[in-house]
Amino acid sequence: MQKMGNALILIILGLIVLIFPLLGVIPFSVLTGVTVLFLGLGLLFMGVASMGESAAMGIVEIILGILAFILGLGFIFNPALFSFIAALFVFIAGVFLIIAGIVAIATKTIGSRWTGLLSLILGIIYLIVAAFIKNPLYLGILIGLWLLITGIMMLFQKD
Repeated sequence: MQKMGNALILIILGLIVLIFPLLGVIPFSVLTGVTVLFLGLGLLFMGVASMGESAAMGIVEIILGILAFILGLGFIFNPALFSFIAALFVFIAGVFLIIAGIVAIATKTIGSRWTGLLSLILGIIYLIVAAFIKNPLYLGILIGLWLLITGIMMLFQKD
C-alpha cells in the first residue's frame, strides 16, 4: 500500500512539474547550491587549518573553496546556471560516448561493433538532450517526465 501511495505522489508531482517546469528545476538548483556552498565553506576552513602543515595544500583548498562557494551561490540564485552546468556534463558524456563508439566500431572484435553503434547512437542522443536542457524550462520538463514515468512504473511493479 505504501508503494501505491508513493507512486501516486510521484505521478502528481510529475504532472505539477510538467505544468510548471521551473518548479522542478528550482528545488534541484537550490539544494545543489546549498550542498556546494557547504562544500566550499568546508574547503575554506580546511584550507586555513592546513596552512600550517602544507602551504601548497592549504592554498589549493582555499582556491577550491572559493570556487565552490561562488558556484553554490550561483546555483541558489540562478537556476539557469544549474541548467547550463547540467547541460555541460551531459554534453561531455555524449562526446565521450561518441568517441568510445567510434573506437569500438573500428576494432575487429565481433560484439564490439554493436556496442560501438549503441554508444554512438546514445552519444548523439546525449548531445541532443544537452542542447535542450541549457534552457531551465526544458530541464524542468525532463524532471517532470522522469517523476511521471517513475510513478507509473511503480504502479505496475510487482513486489
